[in-house]
Amino acid sequence: MPEQKKSVCEEKNFDSLFNSYYETATKYIYYKCGDLQQAEDIVQDSFVKIWKKCAEVIYETARAFLYTICNNALRNEFAHQKVVLRHKAISVNDKDIENPEFILETEEFKDKLENAIANLSTKEREVFLLSRIDKKTYKEISEITNITVKAVERRMSNAFINLRKTLGKDLKF
Repeated sequence: MPEQKKSVCEEKNFDSLFNSYYETATKYIYYKCGDLQQAEDIVQDSFVKIWKKCAEVIYETARAFLYTICNNALRNEFAHQKVVLRHKAISVNDKDIENPEFILETEEFKDKLENAIANLSTKEREVFLLSRIDKKTYKEISEITNITVKAVERRMSNAFINLRKTLGKDLKF
């Protein structure tokens, strides 16, 4: 008798899929975006999409499908944030009324830095943010991203090169 394939539409199989991959997918997206709430929302929405399309999803490839949906959703979020940043009005708080020229330069640099980081490749941005924002070591980053320490070093080096090109050679990290 041929072995019957598991269906994602069966609740026990979907629950098994959810229980097996929810936490790892959330961590994966969290390390890419740095916002736990956003990561949880993206992963939950991805599981909802899988449930709605359960008849089309092959159980054995569901993990890869989940990560693809999560990555695409995160890319869409980044694209949306980029648009929001471009259209965000500069607001000056009362406490910041020190030197208008300094405030303007600071805001311009902040925007330039955010754009420069956003324009890094996904792999470079992920490694750069894990290192500089999350204060992870190269070894920890290597474990999180499933790449070698050498690959982490190469991505960081490329990120620095690209940021210096965009922001200027005198910039220190």
